[in-house]
Amino acid sequence: MRLAFLIPPMMLLAACGSDEKAKDATEVSINAGDNQGGVRIKAGKDGGNIRIGGDGAAIDIDIPDFVDLDIESDFDIDGVPLYPGSKVTTVNIDANDTEGADRAVVKLGFTTPAAPAKAAEWMAGEFAKKGVTVTRTGDVLAGKDKDGSNFRIDFAPDGANAKGEVVITKS
Repeated sequence: MRLAFLIPPMMLLAACGSDEKAKDATEVSINAGDNQGGVRIKAGKDGGNIRIGGDGAAIDIDIPDFVDLDIESDFDIDGVPLYPGSKVTTVNIDANDTEGADRAVVKLGFTTPAAPAKAAEWMAGEFAKKGVTVTRTGDVLAGKDKDGSNFRIDFAPDGANAKGEVVITKS
């Protein structure tokens, strides 16, 4: 299995400890592996753990109680970021290469300072500018990125604003 995509999140997690506390720190969960072992990372405002193991050996590291990731500035799908002012609240990555079936699912929970329809409309327009075809059903966008991964972006009301989830599936 190609675990190279996990190296940047691991480095960010290891480098982001701070004495500050943040009630709205991004919660991160990464699970990846194959028949010989795997990697598990869980982190957030209350700390976390990195575990790498396989074939009877394991590394188990606790990480600081505050992880502040600037995911919003790094996240995009084919050059299209989340609606301006959005905040990523959760990151869940599940990847495995079991018996040659290489599969990954990435889920990002987020909040955005716009109503669902406005945020969905803005993102649909940005995808069109980049030449990425998306279908819109209500406040849900769906498409395929240039690498062939399917994605879906759901927007739901959260008071006057929206909350949502991005799901990217690579098979």
